Amino acid sequence: MQLGMIGLGKMGGNMAARLREKGHEVVGYDVASDERDADSLTDLLARLDAPRTVWVMVPSGDPTAATVRQLGELLSEGDLVVEGGNSHYVDDRTRAEELGAEGIGYLDVGVSGGVWGRRNGYGIMVGGAAEHVERVRPVFEALTPDEGGFVHAGAVGAGHFVKMVHNGIEYGMMQSLAEGYELMAASGIVEDIPGTFDSWREGTVVRSWLLDLLGRALEEDPNLSGLRGYAADSGEGRWTVQAAVDHAVPTPAITAALYARFASRQDDSPAMKVVAALRNQFGGHAVTKSDPDPRKASRD
Repeated sequence: MQLGMIGLGKMGGNMAARLREKGHEVVGYDVASDERDADSLTDLLARLDAPRTVWVMVPSGDPTAATVRQLGELLSEGDLVVEGGNSHYVDDRTRAEELGAEGIGYLDVGVSGGVWGRRNGYGIMVGGAAEHVERVRPVFEALTPDEGGFVHAGAVGAGHFVKMVHNGIEYGMMQSLAEGYELMAASGIVEDIPGTFDSWREGTVVRSWLLDLLGRALEEDPNLSGLRGYAADSGEGRWTVQAAVDHAVPTPAITAALYARFASRQDDSPAMKVVAALRNQFGGHAVTKSDPDPRKASRD
């Protein structure tokens, strides 16, 4: 099918490339990319056949809000907006109502897979009406691995809600690996920490893609000496903890992992170096020793 892609960064650019490799026509636009096909949002929409489907893959917050607002002014009845960033699920309902008043459809889509998604496929979590999901299903099937990776989670907001929970779980898993690393490093007993993690990748109950990525990070830098013990929280962890409070659901592991990221802004912790290494492996979020200290920047 034909799709407009707004945002050609680490995620959007790789997604557009995977879709083209699968035979879909993608018209891309990004204000800061030389890889764009269109010179403006208006030009992008003019290149698409009606009814148009436009996927928004720009940073969450104000950039996403501004883009969706512009699309509401430029699109026509029967067109469809797919919002694939890490937006807060409560914003989706408002956007869907505003676009719906103009006859424009809306899907919220959580996307997982990081910089490896182009090769391995993405996890796709969708919220919205069934007819809109079916319309975009060929794109979802092209983006996901052959073995699965797709869910129509529910009505508008459900896609970003389950992606939020997914990322909260991810916080807890990463923190557990990080704490295990620090404990082994402090023990004075374990002489081969990288080899230990590598051995766990086969046959153990903790084997996972995150463990694979940690093995890769330790192979590249066994002592993680090139990284700062700093890990940002991009919002989903906070939102997960807040949702848990709102629904009176105890989430101690996720909450503790979020607080550990706050602590990383005060101390160059070995555990947080592992979290930083994992974030760099799957998402390209590197904070290296050569970078300005983000803790100092936040204080300034």
